[in-house]
Amino acid sequence: MGGSMTKTDDFMAMKSAGYYSRATIGARDVMDGAVGMILDALDRTPPPDNDTPFTMTDMGCADGGTSLGLVSAVLNRVRHHAPSKPLRMIYADLPRTDYSTLFQIVHGMTEMESYAEQFTDLFIHASATSFHKQIVPAGSLDLGFSATASHYIAEVPQTIPDHLHMACSSGPVRDAFRAQGAKDWTNFLQMRAAELRPGGIVALFNFGIDEKGQFLGNTGGVSMHDTFARLWQEMVDDGKITQAEFKATNFPQVYRTVDEFRAPIDDGAVELILEHIETRVVPCPFAQAFQHHGDAARFAKDYVPTLRSWSEPVFVNGLSPSRSSAERAALIDEFYGRYEAAVAAAPDGHGMDYVHCYMVCRKP
Repeated sequence: MGGSMTKTDDFMAMKSAGYYSRATIGARDVMDGAVGMILDALDRTPPPDNDTPFTMTDMGCADGGTSLGLVSAVLNRVRHHAPSKPLRMIYADLPRTDYSTLFQIVHGMTEMESYAEQFTDLFIHASATSFHKQIVPAGSLDLGFSATASHYIAEVPQTIPDHLHMACSSGPVRDAFRAQGAKDWTNFLQMRAAELRPGGIVALFNFGIDEKGQFLGNTGGVSMHDTFARLWQEMVDDGKITQAEFKATNFPQVYRTVDEFRAPIDDGAVELILEHIETRVVPCPFAQAFQHHGDAARFAKDYVPTLRSWSEPVFVNGLSPSRSSAERAALIDEFYGRYEAAVAAAPDGHGMDYVHCYMVCRKP
């Protein structure tokens, strides 16, 4: 990749066929535990009971499964305030997303319980549009929602020579990622401000760096991102992949601090009012379960798929395009097999605790 930029849209998608929602139950816990923030915002300024549709987006929705409970609660609250109002739900993610599975999940065609049959006058749509762009027409959005997604930047500004993630880098490399992250975050908020109706809400539950310096998978135990880098380098040392492929493996992500999250609003670059902001740590459900059952092999088998559900495209993208698809698949299976073996051998301290910054903003 050298000094050129890799565009996230070109390769990124959550693992398909329902794998994401089945494996990533922690992301669902994050949403379910914070739905009250959105309901409180709706109660402060209830939607009028008229025939103008209430439009909600789920940006960075993956397969739509993790947000089913939240969307159900929000639409029920809207109907409480406005019984005759039509409801329009728009799911948005990158073009490579498995939209077929998304619609099957949302319409109750899988084992997951959906909200779709609860409501009349409900219209469900999808948009294969990055949240770095405007998704709906200006002034048409009542509630923009995104969780565990907007840490993805539009493009990787440069390679990370000795690691895979900016949160574990330093110096000019970290500065380059932070600059790209600041640019993309300001643009993200500007897009939402343009989409919102006056008085509309945007609720964002974002991976970040909290006041203690903690971030995803780095809350005092075994560092998830350090483990990613160590095992990927081991595959270099064992002759499985090349050092060039290691260097080409870069997470297109930026974890921001609270000050960085609120900066575009505080600086007046975005026409939004910040109504609420806080950080929370949601414990890894698989690590919690391990504390009860004590089976290290079971923990490893249950835990590693939640890492794979979102990180796999990054590792695949790092591999040389000259490799066959079968060869790439075998290498990826071996990599996650090594992670599972590492957890099974020494399970203590492993776990992907979710560190989020929760924001609720409103358009004046």
